[in-house]
Amino acid sequence: MVAVTEPSFRQSVDMMFNRAVGLMDLPPGLEEKIRVCNATYTVRFGVRLRGQIQTFTGYRSVHSEHMEPVKGGIRYALGVNQDEVEALAALMTYKCALVETPFGGSKGGLRIDPRQYDEHELERITRRFAYELSKRDLIHPSQNVPAPDMGTGEREMAWIADQYARMNTTDINARACVTGKPLNSGGIAGRVEATGRGVQYALREFFRHKEDVAMAGLSGKLDGKRIIVQGLGNVGYHAAKFLQEEDGAIITGIIERDGGLFRPEGLNVEAVHQWLTKHGGIKGFPDAKLVSDGAAIMEEDCDILIPAAMEGVINLSNAERIRAPLIIEAANGPITAGADEILRNKGTVVIPDMFANAGGVTVSYFEWVKNLSHIRFGRMQRRAEEARHQLLVDELERLSADTGIGWQLTPNFKDKYLKGAGELELVRSGLDDTMRTAYQAMRQVWHSRDDVDDLRVSAYLVSIGRVADSYRAKGL
Repeated sequence: MVAVTEPSFRQSVDMMFNRAVGLMDLPPGLEEKIRVCNATYTVRFGVRLRGQIQTFTGYRSVHSEHMEPVKGGIRYALGVNQDEVEALAALMTYKCALVETPFGGSKGGLRIDPRQYDEHELERITRRFAYELSKRDLIHPSQNVPAPDMGTGEREMAWIADQYARMNTTDINARACVTGKPLNSGGIAGRVEATGRGVQYALREFFRHKEDVAMAGLSGKLDGKRIIVQGLGNVGYHAAKFLQEEDGAIITGIIERDGGLFRPEGLNVEAVHQWLTKHGGIKGFPDAKLVSDGAAIMEEDCDILIPAAMEGVINLSNAERIRAPLIIEAANGPITAGADEILRNKGTVVIPDMFANAGGVTVSYFEWVKNLSHIRFGRMQRRAEEARHQLLVDELERLSADTGIGWQLTPNFKDKYLKGAGELELVRSGLDDTMRTAYQAMRQVWHSRDDVDDLRVSAYLVSIGRVADSYRAKGL
């Protein structure tokens, strides 16, 4: 018997791309132009730390410049390599096209375990990395705009933005060189929660379509659905928290690097997150069964599985045992190409990563626009909205008094109606609209073509088609 080899992450992305373009009528040259990564820059730089020079290796890959600037996060992890970065850059191209953010795809990475360094050491490393990229225009408001990814966050983005500004003192748009910054450094309300919030909005849109829900063997709404979350980092935590607190979902399993928690009656996401933050792991958390092999929890019975950490966690070794009828990929590439085929054959519905975790790049787009316009969203119109609403409420209450009807608006309605939209409300509204529109574009292909039987191929067909249209418009 010949052993089946698990494809690498990059091979998985290529295989999924090939499945889609096989159903399209693209000229071979254009297909190859979309497929290949335009450029990858490898940098090796030294930083003096702890009395000696340490050399670090970093990457910045540009997959497609059909639109500029190109967009994509920077991750800090020991496993970072060129193949991974190029595969992630390709996914960014397709993701941006799918949710119609005007960016090409890029990605960056630094081969480092950030937990092994103090904050001041990480700052020196990050600033040097940013210097190496900035002087080659691989960080630039109009050419290449990074964002946070695994192992990085607001703090690192603030360092990068400041380093770029120091090198480009006359660039009035310097803050737009990177997104995911803290609010006091040009960030935007709702960016930290954005990817997890996008997962929530994606599931809400899926459950609005009874036909799609039935294809997953489910019924009803999100309320009461049993969910297992793999990875309680920024994305997994916010997705689980919002689904539990706002949609009535029951989080029965949470998987982290030191094991997994399982409780059929449901876990308190906020309590688990606080425990994880305080203790650095989930071991010892009360009122839940601890499973040392956390990955085994993904095979437990549930309605929805949310892989929200690393790529390749659902693969040939465990795909057959995954029982969830619906999987939403909150992480990048959590299902390998081989596992994807097994799940398809089982009838499992997969909401693909290029759509499901696009909340981050969507709100990054809003932040970039905010930085270029130099004004926060809502500042010009919020009080005007409130004044117009107040006029209507006052007139209704006057009519009630004059006519003796005696009815009154409920205080809760009145308070909500009179509140004008601030930046956070506008960001959430824009994200919700983006996720709804992108899902509808995917499902239209899913339900209208006999040769398309899953949402992943539908997403690729929509996004590759849009990239191809952009290249044709450029005269290619």
